[in-house]
Amino acid sequence: MQSDSIIDKIKKLEKHVLALEGTPTTRKMIQGKIQAYCENFIQNLKEGIAFNAIHEDACGFYDYPICENGYSLDEVLDLFDRSVDKPGLNAASGRHLAYVPGGGVPTAASGDYLAAITNKYAGVFFAGPGAVRIENQMIQFCANAIGYTGNYGGNLASGGSVANLIAIAAGRDAHKIKGANYHKTVIYGSKHMHHCVDKSIRITGLKECIYRDIPLDDKFRMDVGILSKQIKTDLSVGLAPFMVIASAGTTNCGVIDPVNEIANVCEKFKLWLHVDAAYGGLFCLLEEEKAKFKGIERADSIVVDPHKALFLPYGLGVALVKNVEHLLKSQFYEADYMQDAIENRNEISPAELSPELTKHFRGLRMYLPLQIHGVAPFKSAMREKLLLTKYYCDELRKIN
Repeated sequence: MQSDSIIDKIKKLEKHVLALEGTPTTRKMIQGKIQAYCENFIQNLKEGIAFNAIHEDACGFYDYPICENGYSLDEVLDLFDRSVDKPGLNAASGRHLAYVPGGGVPTAASGDYLAAITNKYAGVFFAGPGAVRIENQMIQFCANAIGYTGNYGGNLASGGSVANLIAIAAGRDAHKIKGANYHKTVIYGSKHMHHCVDKSIRITGLKECIYRDIPLDDKFRMDVGILSKQIKTDLSVGLAPFMVIASAGTTNCGVIDPVNEIANVCEKFKLWLHVDAAYGGLFCLLEEEKAKFKGIERADSIVVDPHKALFLPYGLGVALVKNVEHLLKSQFYEADYMQDAIENRNEISPAELSPELTKHFRGLRMYLPLQIHGVAPFKSAMREKLLLTKYYCDELRKIN
C-alpha cells in the first residue's frame, strides 16, 4: 500500500518535471527563437558598437529574481539583450581592438550545443572514449603546431590561466621542489610576463621562492646574457635555480622572447623552461612565421590559447608538457570508486592530467570547426590579422 502511494506521488511529480525536457514542439520553438536572436546578433556585428560604457543597463536582472514558476522565453531573451548583450564589451565586434578578440565562429557554438545536449563525460576514457579521443586529438593538433613529438601530454583547460597553473605545477613536481627548499629555489621571468603566471606561482605555493625579474633588451625581449649571469651568480651563493618563464607573444607588445637561446641556458643549467605562448603560439601554424618561434619545441611546457589565435569562444586554453610522465606525476590519482576508469584505460584521460574531474566537453567547440572548415581558413584569418596590424601601424606612422 505504501509503495502504491509513493508511485502515485512520483507520477504527479513526473508531469511537472517533464517541463524541463519539453516536447518536440516546445524545443523547436525555443531553438527557433534563440537561433533567430543569434542570427540577428551576427548580422548586426558590422554596424553595432564595440563598447557600451553604460553599465547601469546590466542591472535589469534585479527586476527578474529567480522565482518558482519562471518567465516566458521572450521576457528572458529581452532581459539578455538589454542586460548582457548591450552593456560592456562586444568581443566579437570587428571594432574591438583592446586585446585578442574571441567569437566569430558559429560552428564552435554548435559544438558547445552538441556537447551540452549529449552531455558526454570527457574526463575519463572509460566513461566517454569518443569524447576523450576528441580532446586528445585537439591536444595533438596544438602539439604538432609547435613542434612537439614523442611522449608529450596536455590538457584542454578553461583558458591560459589554468593551463599555466597545470604546467607550472608539473615543473614543480618534476624537479621535486618541496616547501622546505622554497627559500633557496629561484624562478626567473620578466616584467612583461602575464600576471596569470604570477597567480599560478602563488597558487602552486611557489610564491615563497626567490623570483628574479630579468631585464629586457632593446627589443623588449628577455635579455639572455643577463639571465645566464644571474643564474651563475645564484649558483655561486648556494641557491637552486629551478625555472625560467619565457613568453611567445607578450600582452604588452606582442614580443616573442629568444626562446632558442633561453633553451640553451636552461639545458646548460638543467632548468625547467616554461613558455607562455597563449597569445602567439598557434601562429606556428603559419610556415612563414615559424622562424620567429625557433626553439619553442625545446620547452618543457607550453601554453597556447585556441580562443585567441583560432578566434573560438572564450574558455579554451591548452597546457602542453614535453614529457607526459611529468603531468601524470603531478595530477594522477587513485580512488576505489575510480577502479574501472584506471583498469580499462586505453588512452590517458584528461582527469589524470589536470585538477578537473568533472569537466565541460570543451574540445568539441574546437573539433567541430576544424572538421567542418579545415585548417586553411583559420590560417587565412591569422594572415589577415597580421596584415591588418601592419596596415594599422603604417597609417599611425602617417599621422605622426
